[in-house]
Amino acid sequence: MEITILGIESSCDDTSASIIKNNTILSNVIASQSVHEAYGGVVPELASRAHQQNIIPVVDKALKDAGIKATDVDAVAFTRGPGLMGSLLVGASFAKGFALSRNIPLIEVDHLKAHVLAHFIKENDEDKKMPSFPFLCLLVSGGNSQIILVRTHLDMEIIGQTIDDAAGEAFDKCAKVMGFPYPGGPLIDKYAQQGNASLYEFGKPRIADLNYSFSGLKTSFLYFLRDRLKENPNFVEENKADLCASLQKTIIDILMDKLIKAAKETGIKEVALAGGVSANSGLRAALTSQAQKRGWQTYIPKLAFTTDNAAMIAVTGYYKYLNGEFTGQDAAPYARNL
Repeated sequence: MEITILGIESSCDDTSASIIKNNTILSNVIASQSVHEAYGGVVPELASRAHQQNIIPVVDKALKDAGIKATDVDAVAFTRGPGLMGSLLVGASFAKGFALSRNIPLIEVDHLKAHVLAHFIKENDEDKKMPSFPFLCLLVSGGNSQIILVRTHLDMEIIGQTIDDAAGEAFDKCAKVMGFPYPGGPLIDKYAQQGNASLYEFGKPRIADLNYSFSGLKTSFLYFLRDRLKENPNFVEENKADLCASLQKTIIDILMDKLIKAAKETGIKEVALAGGVSANSGLRAALTSQAQKRGWQTYIPKLAFTTDNAAMIAVTGYYKYLNGEFTGQDAAPYARNL
């Protein structure tokens, strides 16, 4: 039995629609918003307005790219949360209307769980490298840093998470302090590849269990720059590569230390990355290095599936469809984790 799912993702500033047949991707269309660059971050009101403009053209293109008609869709999966409320409302409203007009099931999807299940998207029939259960997933994005124990496609437990800021937020805010444009995380990664990662040291938190904290690191970095800029106003520009390399190494060390601890405590050797920060070359290299050292089997998502995208929503919808997990028209979006 073939099941065709339309996925809708609108949690932040990317409007995305995807068509998946079973768990094989047929299309994945993303409309990004450049308007936020001038403000140094995502402006919620502008994001929701852009979603309203983009949602219909994006879905139309996804259907055409997949070579199907709206009548071929068996169910609609949409991001219910977490995310920006105005943005979520646009995607949820469109999904509800589409499902109602076609009299097909509606499936709500948690954005974070969808990032984990991006590892189960198949691009073709030969695409078979997927994690075996149970596995650990380090989910790292602008708003979340979590270690998740994944028992099945739909059974996940957060065993460690940030108690304040996320790793992606630390990247972007430290980049802003250095005067980089938004989003600054990819620029730090770019410059870090040319720098000495051991030249500068920044504060690392001492947090119990498997939880994370990045607020202290941001403060340490800010004070470090403040003192250096007093001595040399051109310090950042003259030492950009070394600063980025040292900062990136510190963030990755914090992430990997807890992931290693989680793997030891659970005895699990299947380890995956997910989320926007999983595109970071340093983090990918660190996971690969630890895998060779510790005998892990690792799974790193394709770059197209690291950032927010509807393919991960659609594939999650597919597994929920198989399990009969449908939702009603009264499902309200949620901005924060439930």
